[in-house]
Amino acid sequence: MRVKVKVPRLGLTVEDAIVMEWHKKVGDSVEAGEVIGVIEADKATVELESPASGTVTEIIGEIGETYEVGEPLAVLEV
Repeated sequence: MRVKVKVPRLGLTVEDAIVMEWHKKVGDSVEAGEVIGVIEADKATVELESPASGTVTEIIGEIGETYEVGEPLAVLEV
């Protein structure tokens, strides 16, 4: 089953976030709750956690690019 890692809702006024870095790459295993990257929203840096345990199959979010809340940043195979 595929699970998308999406830009989380970080506050009532936050509409988007910038991908700052990735700690994992395609093919890496991850555990639920593990930090897989870092995003920045409204000048706050936030760790992006994996929503499930599995393997990273796709990195969609490019470093330095802005994505809206709910947009997929990565895909896991669980």
